[in-house]
Amino acid sequence: MIKKKPAACFVDNKYCPGCGHGTVNRLVGEVLEEMGVDKDAIGAIAVGCSSLMPETFAIDCIQAQHGRAAAVAVGIKRCRPDKTVFSYQGDGDALAIGFSETMYAAIRNENITVIFVNNGNFGMTGGQMAPTTLEGQKTTTSPYGRDIGTTGHPLNVIQMMENLNVAYLARGSVSNNRNIMKTKEYIRNAFEAQQNNEGYSFVEILSPCPTNWGMDPLKAMEHIENNVIKTYELGEFVKRGEKNA
Repeated sequence: MIKKKPAACFVDNKYCPGCGHGTVNRLVGEVLEEMGVDKDAIGAIAVGCSSLMPETFAIDCIQAQHGRAAAVAVGIKRCRPDKTVFSYQGDGDALAIGFSETMYAAIRNENITVIFVNNGNFGMTGGQMAPTTLEGQKTTTSPYGRDIGTTGHPLNVIQMMENLNVAYLARGSVSNNRNIMKTKEYIRNAFEAQQNNEGYSFVEILSPCPTNWGMDPLKAMEHIENNVIKTYELGEFVKRGEKNA
C-alpha cells in the first residue's frame, strides 16, 4: 500500500488524539492543492477547536470573532472576489452564537464555501451541549442527557437551508474510509460551485470528539456510524442549485 503524502499546505496537527478535525483539515488542504488554489485561498476561522486550523494550514487565514466567521468570509469575498474564500466552523460557533451569520449568508446566496464540523458539543470549552447534541446525549451542561422537551430537537441546518436559493449543500462524515473519500468529493464540489460563481456552498461533516464524548477513538467512530448518522443523514442535498430527490 502506498501512503499518500499530505498536501504541502497541510503543516501540523494539534488536535486531540482521535479528533476528526485533523482529518477534515487534511481533506480541505488536499482539495485546495489539487484544484491549484491553495496559494490563492483565504480562510475565515471560527473560535473553538477550529481556531487551531491556522497552525495546521500554510494558507492565508483570518481569525474571526466567535460566531462571525461566515460574516468575515463574506466581507473578504466581496472585497476580493478573485480569491477562493471559505469559513471553517464548529457546531457551537456556526449554529449557536453564529446562527444568524450562518443563515443570512445562505439567505443572500453569498458566493462563499462553509466547512462546518459537527461533533455534537462545544469541544474546546469543556464539552457543553450544542445545538447539534443528540437527544439523550450527556454533556457537561446536560449531565442527565439532552431533554428535547426543554431544549428542542437537534438542529438540522441543512434541512433548514434546503428551500433557500443556494448552490450546494452536502453532509459527509469521517467515520470510515469510504465516507472520508465521499466527504472529500463534497468539499471539492463545494469549492467548484464557488469558482463557478454559483453562490453559497455548505458542507457539514460529522466528526468524532473522543475527549468530550468519553470514548476511545474507535468507539467514537462507531458512535457516529450507529447513532449520529440516524439523526444527520449523509449525502448531497442541493447541487447546482437543484434540490436532490
